[in-house]
Amino acid sequence: SFDCLYCSLWPVYLREGWQVGVSSGVAGELMVCYLVISLGVSIEHSESVAGKDSGELRRLLATLNPGLDDYSKSMILHSIARSVYLLETEAYACTYEDLKLVASFLEDKDDGIKVLAINALKAFTGIWKFKIKIQEWLPKVLDLITSTWNSELHVAGLRLLNGLPLPDYTHMQLKRLMPSLMEILQSGDSLAQVQAVKFFSIMAQKENLLHDILNCQVNPNFLNLFQNLQLENFLSELLFFVEKLSEGCLSPQYRAMHWEYNELSLHEILFGNNSHLADCLICLLMNREEEVQKQACNVILSLQLCMSESSTPRHCRVSTCRQHTQRQKPHPSSTQLNVAF
Repeated sequence: SFDCLYCSLWPVYLREGWQVGVSSGVAGELMVCYLVISLGVSIEHSESVAGKDSGELRRLLATLNPGLDDYSKSMILHSIARSVYLLETEAYACTYEDLKLVASFLEDKDDGIKVLAINALKAFTGIWKFKIKIQEWLPKVLDLITSTWNSELHVAGLRLLNGLPLPDYTHMQLKRLMPSLMEILQSGDSLAQVQAVKFFSIMAQKENLLHDILNCQVNPNFLNLFQNLQLENFLSELLFFVEKLSEGCLSPQYRAMHWEYNELSLHEILFGNNSHLADCLICLLMNREEEVQKQACNVILSLQLCMSESSTPRHCRVSTCRQHTQRQKPHPSSTQLNVAF
């Protein structure tokens, strides 16, 4: 069987395979491919037998070390992530030392290896006892995604961040890295943008990060992100982000302070006197996706709530539209609403 053949070849490969992978190129890669394929078959077979511990994940972790060639490290880290998802019982038996081993590859010189290490850590977040422990490496992941312009690294790192509670001790680092995170949101890479705006929505619900987000410098054409040409999931997440910002500005704690904003800050682009956010919202009411329409209505209602409840002297004007009915073209109105933040 594949299991028996795999187990019989594994010690030989441990002794000679890595050297083959470095010295003979194709032959080594073929060996790695064979082992990973046989591992996949073994995992699926193990899953079909309830309660069986195949030991595959333990063997992979025992084999992983920084001295391997890049190809071998990549294949093993990928297989570890897959094994964690498929072999929950074996994954639950892993230890903090196993997490440290995987996380050590965040220091690898190759960005692809870092991505795979992040993906493996993301897989471990599905095991509840590891969620808090993995937070230890969030500062490192934040530094990686804001210091390296690599879309795969951005997506992987932000997916990990979005799946974990955000500890208070990361807030000072987040304040410092906010401009870099905003650049990712405006990058034009759709996958990275979706993950970035999800992360901004999480941060927007943290009271001591709200002003830093709103005061963050953005491109003058930031509102182009609200075009109907954008992907539905991105538009929905972007509108949810704006809704959370609006709600945060309405909170008594935020309104109790006198805040100042830079000219090209996110606040001025979205809520300032010269903002064209209202025009964007009206256009999104005509989006073909119902979820986008609903979320646009939620933002309008949130801004109207700000208008009715706010009493501080700082104002931003937001246009409104007549009542929108599903699949019916709305008619813009010139009515101006004063929304106080």
